[in-house]
Amino acid sequence: MTKKTLFIIVFGLGFLYALFTVGFPFLLALVVVLFMEPFTKLIMKVGKLGRTAAATISSSIFTIGLLGLAYLIGVKLLSELMSFFNYAKNNFHHVADFFDRLTYDANILFDTLPPDQAASLAETFDAGMDALISAAQSLLSNLSSYALNFAKAIPDLFLFFLFFIVAVFLFNISLGKMKQGFLSIFDESSQGKVDVVLGNLRNSIFGFVRAQIVFSGMTYVLTLIGLLILGIDHAFAIAFLVTIVDLLPVLGVGSFLVPWAIYQALIGNWFIAIGLVVLFIVITVVRRVIEPKVLGDAVGISALAALISLYVGFKLVGVIGLFLGPVVVLVYEAMRKEGLLNIKIKLE
Repeated sequence: MTKKTLFIIVFGLGFLYALFTVGFPFLLALVVVLFMEPFTKLIMKVGKLGRTAAATISSSIFTIGLLGLAYLIGVKLLSELMSFFNYAKNNFHHVADFFDRLTYDANILFDTLPPDQAASLAETFDAGMDALISAAQSLLSNLSSYALNFAKAIPDLFLFFLFFIVAVFLFNISLGKMKQGFLSIFDESSQGKVDVVLGNLRNSIFGFVRAQIVFSGMTYVLTLIGLLILGIDHAFAIAFLVTIVDLLPVLGVGSFLVPWAIYQALIGNWFIAIGLVVLFIVITVVRRVIEPKVLGDAVGISALAALISLYVGFKLVGVIGLFLGPVVVLVYEAMRKEGLLNIKIKLE
């Protein structure tokens, strides 16, 4: 491997990492612009407009649609969350009743046992009660922490959205110039190959987005079916909320379903509690089984390579690695197929 190739690899990995961290709003804006490109070209063709005017129109339509969708979803989610928290607040006294009944039944049992056995069981019972109380306190603490962290993140979310929208307009207007400027840093003999690599990467990115849509749709359907079987009110809205939570880094469906199951168990609704745990297990197993295959087919890499890249990426750089790992494999495969990155090991 030459020094030049090694430099390109190191620089490329660093650049990709920067894109998926501090540069994520711009990366997301670029992906959106690439998705909108057919629509922008259609406006240019039908309206006989220049690039700037057509890009401004398509970006404005996208922004208005995104704001409208965010408003509708935000209002619905806020109303459902308020309803859910009011329900939890009005029914949390069942937790105290559950502990009281449990203590009363335990004392009756202890009175019927020999002193040695009663003392041993009482010690075990106290330890179990302490664990339940600790779990309940941890649940309340986590819910409060999530709410506080979300409130703190609102200014950052606003800035993220602002830079994202501005980047969408600017990228859309200057997409052609950006592509030509990027190709100009390569030798003329290599520009055609680089252009092919960019096309393959674009198709892979679209495939990755389609795969995420498939995963989200599957999560929504499985959650909705499970909630309907359990007879949960507002099943459609709650399933949508679970799907949104599943898209967020680190959280996943378990951060929603497991605390809910614990709460239902504490108030004595064992059927719903067990059902929620089973639903969580089913969604997790199904996703882990099909995710490597669907992601591999969508982005053009094997299921094994997708699985390894997901795991290694997560272990190296955390949640960002779940996105960065497959992208690194895609870049390598695209460059290797076009002869831009031929690594051969020679044994003397």
